[in-house]
Amino acid sequence: MKKMKILGLALMTCFVFAIPQLSHAATYNYLVFTNTSGTTTAFVVSNLTLTVSGSNLQVTNDEGTVSLVLTDLAAMQFSTSADSITAIENVLDGDQPVQVFSVSGVSLGSFGSLVEAAQQLSAGAYVIKQGRNAQTMVVR
Repeated sequence: MKKMKILGLALMTCFVFAIPQLSHAATYNYLVFTNTSGTTTAFVVSNLTLTVSGSNLQVTNDEGTVSLVLTDLAAMQFSTSADSITAIENVLDGDQPVQVFSVSGVSLGSFGSLVEAAQQLSAGAYVIKQGRNAQTMVVR
C-alpha cells in the first residue's frame, strides 16, 4: 500500500509539473542562483553537480567548484542565457491566485496571491505554481 502511495505521488508530481511544460520545452544552458541581496551567479550546466555540505551548496561543473552559503540563497532557476535572468517577480504575477507545493511535490493548498502565500507559510522552501508557470520560493 505504501508503494502505491509513493507511486501515485510520483505520477501526480510528473503530471502537475512536467506535462504542462512539455508544450514549450527549451534548452537551458545555465543554472542561476540569486542571493538575498539580489546578486546573481550563473553556472554552465555541462557536467553540473550540486552537493550539500553542512550549510553550503557545492556547485561543480567543467569550470571548477564554487561554494554557496545556503542561507544566503533566495532563488535558483535555469536560464537560456547567463545575462538575461528572469526574476521571480517577472515570472509570477503577485496579485493572481497561486498553488503551493512542498519541494517533494505535496500540495499545500491554494492562496489568493503570492503575497498571501508568503505571509501564511512557515519558513522553508516551496514550489509556487500559477497557470503554466512555476517558481521556487524561500520563506524566511
